[in-house]
Amino acid sequence: MKSLKETMKGFDLEEIRKRANSLSSTSKTEPAQDKQYRCSKCKDDEFIIVRKEDGTEFAIPCECRNEKAAERLLKSSKITPEFQSKGFKNFRREGRPKAVLDAFQAAWNYVQDLDDRNTPNKSIALLGRPGCGKTHLLMAISNNLLAKGTQVLYFPFVEGFNEIKANLDSLEQRIYQLQQAQVLYIDDLFKGRKEITDFVIEQTFAIINYRYLEKKPILISSEKTIAELCQIDEAIGSRINEMCWDYLVILKGGIELNYRLRSKEG
Repeated sequence: MKSLKETMKGFDLEEIRKRANSLSSTSKTEPAQDKQYRCSKCKDDEFIIVRKEDGTEFAIPCECRNEKAAERLLKSSKITPEFQSKGFKNFRREGRPKAVLDAFQAAWNYVQDLDDRNTPNKSIALLGRPGCGKTHLLMAISNNLLAKGTQVLYFPFVEGFNEIKANLDSLEQRIYQLQQAQVLYIDDLFKGRKEITDFVIEQTFAIINYRYLEKKPILISSEKTIAELCQIDEAIGSRINEMCWDYLVILKGGIELNYRLRSKEG
C-alpha cells in the first residue's frame, strides 16, 4: 500500500488548497455586499472616535444616539402605534363639558411640572365616566415624557393581568418590572364585569404599595372613583388618593361626558 506521501506525489498541494478554499467559502466566488448602516457617521455604534493632535483617541456620542435611545424607550413602553399618536394638540376640547376640560388642564399642568431630569414629581389619576378621554390624556402625558427621554411603561389592566395569569412562571419578574419602571401607566384600573379576585387585588397592592413607598410616579385611569376603589381595597384606594392628590380629577356626570356617543354632526 502506498503511503500518503507517495499517493500525493505529483500533485500541486498549493493548488489543492486553493481549490478547497474556493469550495468552502462563497467569498471567493460571490463578493460580499457592503453592510448597510442607519448612521454612516458612527456605523450604528452610537459613538464616534476622535483623535487629538497628540495621537490620543476618545469617543464622543454620535448625533443618532438620542434618536435611537428614544426609539428604545418607545419600544419598551408597550405603547401601540395607534396610541403613539395621542397628544394634547389632537385632543378635542370644543364643546366638551367642564369636567373634561378640567382633566385636560390637569394633564397639561402635569407635563409642565417636571423636575430637572424631566421626571414627574408626583402621580396623576383621571377617574370616572368612560369615553371622557382619560386614556387619550394620559397617553399624551406618556408620549411627552418619552420624547424627553423619560421611561414610561404602559400596563393595560385587563389585558396585562390576563397575560400574567396565562404565564404564572413570569409573575415575579413581571411584578418587579411594574414596580421598578421609572413611570408606570396603569390604564383602566379594576376594569371588568367579573368579580375582582384576591389574586388581582394582592398583586395590584404589591405594585401600588412599592411605588408609594419608593415615591415612584404612576399615571392611572379608571372608571372607579376613589370611594369605589376603597370599596375594592381601602389600602390601594387610599394610597392612590394620596399619591395623586395634586393631580386627581374625578369626572362626574351623565352620558353626555362620553365623547364616543357624540352625534354624527358633532
